[in-house]
Amino acid sequence: MLMKTRKLWIGFLTVVTVSFAVLLFFGREIYRQAPPIPDRVVTPDGNLLFTGQDIRDGQNVWQSMGGQEMGTVWGHGAYQAPDWSADWLHREAVFILNRMAKHTDSADFDQLSEDRKASLKVLLQNELRPNTYDAASGVLTVSALRAEAIAHNSSYYAGLFTDDPARDAERDAYSVPENSLKDPERVRKLNAFFFWISWACVTQRPGQDITYTNNWPPEELVGNQPTGALLLWTGFSVIVLIAGIGLMAWYYARRKDESTAIIPPDSPLKNEKITPSQKATVKYFWIVSALLLVQVLMGVITAHYTVEGQALYGIPLAKWLPYQISRTWHVQIAIFWIATSWLATGLYYAPAISGVEPRFQKLGVNFLFGALLVIVVGSLVGQWLGVMQRLGLVENFWFGHQGYEYVDLGRFWQLFLFVGLIIWLLLMGRAIWPALKQKSENRNLLVLFLISTVAIAAFYGAGLMWGRQTNLAVAEYWRWWVVHLWVEGFFEVFAAVVTAFLFVRLRLLRAETATTAVLFSTIVFLSGGILGTFHHLYFTGTPTAVLALGATFSALEVVPLALMGFEAWENLKLSQSSEWIKAYKWPIYSFISVAFWNLVGAGIFGFLINPPIALYYMQGLNTTPVHGHTALFGVYGMLGIGLMLFVLRDMNKEPVWKEGFIKFAFWSINIGLAAMVLISILPVGLAQTVASVREGLWFARSAEFMQQPYIVTLKWLRMIGDTLFGLGTLSLAWFIFGLAGGWSLKK
Repeated sequence: MLMKTRKLWIGFLTVVTVSFAVLLFFGREIYRQAPPIPDRVVTPDGNLLFTGQDIRDGQNVWQSMGGQEMGTVWGHGAYQAPDWSADWLHREAVFILNRMAKHTDSADFDQLSEDRKASLKVLLQNELRPNTYDAASGVLTVSALRAEAIAHNSSYYAGLFTDDPARDAERDAYSVPENSLKDPERVRKLNAFFFWISWACVTQRPGQDITYTNNWPPEELVGNQPTGALLLWTGFSVIVLIAGIGLMAWYYARRKDESTAIIPPDSPLKNEKITPSQKATVKYFWIVSALLLVQVLMGVITAHYTVEGQALYGIPLAKWLPYQISRTWHVQIAIFWIATSWLATGLYYAPAISGVEPRFQKLGVNFLFGALLVIVVGSLVGQWLGVMQRLGLVENFWFGHQGYEYVDLGRFWQLFLFVGLIIWLLLMGRAIWPALKQKSENRNLLVLFLISTVAIAAFYGAGLMWGRQTNLAVAEYWRWWVVHLWVEGFFEVFAAVVTAFLFVRLRLLRAETATTAVLFSTIVFLSGGILGTFHHLYFTGTPTAVLALGATFSALEVVPLALMGFEAWENLKLSQSSEWIKAYKWPIYSFISVAFWNLVGAGIFGFLINPPIALYYMQGLNTTPVHGHTALFGVYGMLGIGLMLFVLRDMNKEPVWKEGFIKFAFWSINIGLAAMVLISILPVGLAQTVASVREGLWFARSAEFMQQPYIVTLKWLRMIGDTLFGLGTLSLAWFIFGLAGGWSLKK
């Protein structure tokens, strides 16, 4: 066993070292090859259209409006409004084609024969695709005709984001508030940014025949078609997936059935004493329950805006709570309550692991709780002030809305949260250090526990790596360090270790078996997970090598998820193995749910959009929230709920729980999540995919497509799943508060 563990540690260190070396090397390439921001955009006669500072300020204006919470850019963000990069590009192309057609044929482009259309498309591509940026002078030159198209687009977006009555219908369809921008100078700079992001989508890299965004978005008019590399690495990713699943199946087949220990007749924890700091964690779970309810409410409002624009059953709610804010809070609060549950679980079990309560540990737990409350309230208020245009661009960056999905909170609140995580790390470290000094059978598991704790605190710091006006391609690289490596990566490792500890403490698993299982699963997960970060960056201004690595290693991410049925089955057997274990039925059932959604949400729905050719047409469509909802809530949310229930069960072992509310909550949440996805979100996403392949991404995201009667009906059908899900979360919160109030306990 010692030799096997040593080999696993060597494998773990090798995977982490090599993977991060590659991740950082190609991060340097992203810096080097990011789409350049020109110092000046001019016409051949020297007329100045935009400066580089206009583009950078325009990026800040876009962020202040909600950024990725209102439409998407390069496919990343919200799904209600258009993808602004694809929308600008299409409008620019149509304007130029019509101008050309009027000049040569005295007719609109749509009225021409197919031969003439094909001829003009070639002229259009010759107009837009060549790279006319001069790196030496920092000048980007555009033709007079293209300058006309830019002016035309600028006029359209100025009307959309202010109060042009001709744009009322579109504003309603896109949930864009009237007078989103109140300053004409901000409007002008926003247009400069929109021009630049679409310029990167159609302009070929120097010396290459692909654009800065690897020919994304699909747009037949300008010649944006899937590249050969896109098809090659899609095929390779499927091969890697099949091979990986085969190897994992072989591993499970040869593994001896030694995962479970001899089940004790009585609970080994029945005489365990609860320390003051452990008792102090209970309020974290009250906040978790409250935040969950607020998050679900924001989700209901956000979903409703997709059918009623800017109202809630006739109430003009968007005047005070626009779509950008409801969606921001929906996403941000999800991160807050899930992370709070996991952090509180660590704080509860750290003294239990070592058997030592450090001095002033309770004070530290209470102080951290207060700090987290300030961060939650302060960041949410700041985001509202930013979107409502109450802050300057610099103040918005620091205290308002950064505009980047999942890390929307202002830089001050990011720093505050980072400090809070460091405090959490110190509280965790000082509590488990006495156990680490002992040479017990749990020591390897404890070391991995400490490593995952350090990683959670440290890797959130990646969100501090971009500045207020950092190139969007570079900011996206670091943003996915937070979203993928922090949220999906090291929290996953931490959760695996904590879960193993829970079962070892209950003597449902041998410590040696748990150690090898966690180490092995961590190696497998991180082998694909670290470099799998690149699958989010296929089309964000990155070089082709990023596409190749992302396609290959994101396929490996799916491999361990393909056999989650084994984990679910083993957990189900554990829940039925002894009478006293039945007290832990609902925490264990939550872990079974996690295994299910890992397979379906992270595995099946994740791989649905991961291959490059699939994501080429699906990026920014409703197929993404299919994966997002089932993975973020189904896996991480249900895991947070399961850990919370485990702690609350251990905190007061004697009373018997009334199962009515928790049973209803469990089944209603899971069935509601499945219903909202399968009845509504997935069908809309698949319909959009067909439209994206046939017409282009701009059309799949347009009001013309999304307001069709059958699409609107599919959106309304989401009410079935949403209602079930909402009732389930209400029942869960009622049960949690009832553990303190007494109504969830049998007399």
